Amino acid sequence: MAITQQQVLNALKAIQDPDLKRDIVSLGFVKHLTVDGGRVAFQIELTTPACPVKDLLREEAHKAVSAIPGVSSVEIGMTSQVRSSIALPTSALIPTIKNVIPIASGKGGVGKSTVSANLALALAKSGARVGLMDADVYGPTIPTILGITTQPEVDEQNRMTPIEHNGLKVISMGFFMKPEEAVVWRGPMLHKTIQQFLGGVLWGELDYLLVDLPPGTGDVQLSLCQAIPLTGAVIVSTPQDVALNVAQKAITMFKKLNTPILGIIENMSEYVCPHCGKHDEIFGAGGARKIAERLEIPFLGEIPLATPIRETSDAGTPIVLAQPNSPSAKAFVAAAEQLAAQISIRAMQGELQSQVKVTF
Repeated sequence: MAITQQQVLNALKAIQDPDLKRDIVSLGFVKHLTVDGGRVAFQIELTTPACPVKDLLREEAHKAVSAIPGVSSVEIGMTSQVRSSIALPTSALIPTIKNVIPIASGKGGVGKSTVSANLALALAKSGARVGLMDADVYGPTIPTILGITTQPEVDEQNRMTPIEHNGLKVISMGFFMKPEEAVVWRGPMLHKTIQQFLGGVLWGELDYLLVDLPPGTGDVQLSLCQAIPLTGAVIVSTPQDVALNVAQKAITMFKKLNTPILGIIENMSEYVCPHCGKHDEIFGAGGARKIAERLEIPFLGEIPLATPIRETSDAGTPIVLAQPNSPSAKAFVAAAEQLAAQISIRAMQGELQSQVKVTF
C-alpha cells in the first residue's frame, strides 16, 4: 500500500518536545512534508536555532518515520523560526526586535559582562540574529571583551549604526569614551541614554537583544523596564552566600517591575586545576541552583572559574570563539541553549494563550 502523509504525521505525533511538553505535529513544527513512493522528506522548524534538543528530535523523528512499513528513506531538514515572546505596541522603540533579555547581577565582580558576551556569541554562532547592548554606562567593558576599537557611524538624524562583530550587532557607551573617562550622571541622563540605545540605534531584524546591565538595582534597570516590554531577565551570581543574597534582591526588583525571570547562571562555579585536574570550590558551588529551586525559577547552568576565560576576554576574543571545544566554552553554549529554550517556552505559552482567547 502507498504511504500517505497522514501516516507520517501520525508517526511524528509520538515525538514530543521535552521543553514545550507537546508533540511536534500539534506544535506546527513539521513543514513541507512530501511522500514519493518509499521516500519521505520534511522539515522540522524549531523555535530557535540554539535548541538544546535539536539532534534528539531529529533522531527520534527519523526513527519513527523509518519504522513505517514501506519507507525506504527519510530526509529531514532542520530549520528554525524564533518567535517573539513580547507584544510590542506599534509605537515601540524597537519594533524589529523579537526578544529583549537583560543580563543582571545584584553586585559587581561576578563576571556578568563576560557571561553576556559569551552568551551572545554562542547564540549568534547557532545561527540566530543577535544584538548586544552594553547598558553598563558607568563601567562599559563589552568593547574590551570583544576587542572592538572602532566607533559606530551616526547619520544625519542622529541614529547610530551598531558595530557588527563576529556575528553580533553591538552598541556601548565605551565606544564614545576615552579609557580614563568616568561617567558622572544623574537619573535623567541615564534614562536618555537607554532611550537612545534602543530607539536611536539601527538594530534591524533581531531574534535576541541581550542587554548587559550595570550591577545593582538602580536607574538603568528601572529605565529599561519602563521603556520597553522585556522577554525576561537573566541573573548572574557567584556561588558564595553574599553574592546570592544580593542576587535575590535583583530578582525581587524585576518581579516588582513585572519582568519575568528566565533563569539564573552560576559563574565561577568551581576551579579545575589544569595540571592535576583537582576540583576546588573557591567560592563554593551549587548555591545558585539551590536558590533557583527555592524560588522556582529555571537554573541555566554553571560556568567554571578558569584562567582561559579571563585571558581570552582580556585579549578581546571571548572563549566561545577562541577555544570553542574547551569545557568553559561548552558551558557557555549549554547555558545559551537553556536560555533560548526558556525564551521559546514563554513565546509558545503566549501563542497558546492567544489561541484560547480567540476560541472562547
